[in-house]
Amino acid sequence: MNKHPLNRRIRFASLAMVAGTALTAGAAQAQDKGSVHLAYVEWASEVASTNVVRAVLEQQGFEVEMTSLSAAAMWQAVASGDADAIVAAWLPTTHADYMERVGDEVVDLGPNLDGTKLGLVVPAYTDVDSIAELDANADAFNGKITGIDPGAGIMSLTEEVVETYELEEIDLQSGSGATMTAALDSAINNEEDIVVTGWTPHWMFARWDLKYLEDPENVYGGAEQIHTIVRQGLEEEMPEAYAILDAFEWTPEQMGEVMLMNQADDADPYENAKQWVEENQDVVQEWLPES
Repeated sequence: MNKHPLNRRIRFASLAMVAGTALTAGAAQAQDKGSVHLAYVEWASEVASTNVVRAVLEQQGFEVEMTSLSAAAMWQAVASGDADAIVAAWLPTTHADYMERVGDEVVDLGPNLDGTKLGLVVPAYTDVDSIAELDANADAFNGKITGIDPGAGIMSLTEEVVETYELEEIDLQSGSGATMTAALDSAINNEEDIVVTGWTPHWMFARWDLKYLEDPENVYGGAEQIHTIVRQGLEEEMPEAYAILDAFEWTPEQMGEVMLMNQADDADPYENAKQWVEENQDVVQEWLPES
């Protein structure tokens, strides 16, 4: 993950809002409630969650603006007040540096998703259950771990795994997220064994029956959470939007449903989020302040 200087000045161009077939009454209501600016990082999980929050806020009469930024710039945008909120803060580890630098300038509303995880993933039908068993079963996996981009954090952790577990018969192969899931798809279609670098939340867990290999040496570390972070003053200025952001919470399985929808050809994450919100009003009601 590239780290840009946090003191980089962020300027947001005003984004044109594309109105679909919004009801006139709803548009008038949105003008009354004002606009909420959400920043996010272009990860599949955060594209899913930020669009869902946008759809819910719009359903409640707010206008919503979204801006895709680097992780460092996203945090700085909330700290400076250029953005109202992010629902994409991976804590306590992945975004620890950003929290340390600007934590006093933002408000942490706590986790919106619990149970993130990194590790090695295999199809559920695979007999191997632990990373410690990989070397002895290298032939079943063609002597390789199928990875993603070489600069990704999970790849450097997996290099540590190879050393820690002394996997002399296994090579870590880099590629991309797309080549990794394509290899997984092919192996499962042919009922073959394969081991890939994986993480939760990810849409592959919604598509296939998979399992994490046990990591007795705990190289990948414990689970993280994804937090909602808002700018100072938001609670006083937009209490209803603040309340919705504060109450927003869902599961990796629910996020996986939206992420899987976004994998379809010509998928529109915003339209998919609106569809998911419409079909899961029982969940959404839990995020809305009592009237």
